Amino acid sequence: MKDYKEYFIIPATPEELYAALTNPATIQLWTGEKAVMSEEPDSEFSLWEDSIVGRNIAFEKGKKIEQEWYFGDDQPESSIVVLKLHPHKQGTSLEIRQSNIPDEEYEEIIEGWREVYVASLLDFYTE
Repeated sequence: MKDYKEYFIIPATPEELYAALTNPATIQLWTGEKAVMSEEPDSEFSLWEDSIVGRNIAFEKGKKIEQEWYFGDDQPESSIVVLKLHPHKQGTSLEIRQSNIPDEEYEEIIEGWREVYVASLLDFYTE
């Protein structure tokens, strides 16, 4: 199992970015797909037509989102994702941490973060 941590600068305020990560209607705008999302702890979520599914653990409005991501029945330990939003002079520094990534899926997961998840957010805020 591997862990991942990276920072990205998103040209939006922490409050705007938080809404984009938690509001299903706004998520649909930047992903292009319907989303299931709630700020309720222990609620299930789904993004990109079930490409990313899991359970919401905790929220700090405008600051932090903590989630459990599911990889299927063959992985005994959950993968925990923590998104932290830090004010930055160019908008928000988005800190992404993900733990317990299966070794064989690590490169694909990192590519997904960079080339899909964050790239979609950047496109949304720079169009």
